[in-house]
Amino acid sequence: MSKVENGSNVKVHYKGTLTDGVQFDSSYDRGETLPFQVGAGQMIKGFDAAVVGMEVGETKTVTIPSAEAYGERNEEAIQEVPRTVFPPEFEFRLNESVQGADQNGNPLIAKILEVKDETVKLDLNHPLAGQELTFEINLVEIT
Repeated sequence: MSKVENGSNVKVHYKGTLTDGVQFDSSYDRGETLPFQVGAGQMIKGFDAAVVGMEVGETKTVTIPSAEAYGERNEEAIQEVPRTVFPPEFEFRLNESVQGADQNGNPLIAKILEVKDETVKLDLNHPLAGQELTFEINLVEIT
């Protein structure tokens, strides 16, 4: 039976939970497997490494430290921006995520932390930054 190697194209089912057991993602809930090429940088480092050596039908549970997931929280990623970068009719809601683009046109997601008369304080860290993540991974297919 073949095992996953770097460069293998695979399909997995997975369930991701935080250290308190709260589920943050699941391919089962979407009803479809996740396809990716192992080692191609499409997945977080720890997830990629976890599937290496797995065989079809195998299920594994791994805990991935934040450094191998979405990284540590970066306080420099908390920034104040002018309110004028938002449309005039925009309704600001604290702790809600907003989507936008940086000055180079790259997409970004931020959480609204504070709204002032002239500025808005945004947290540009990934929502899972600084979190240790646990994944239950089932290897469905090696293609």
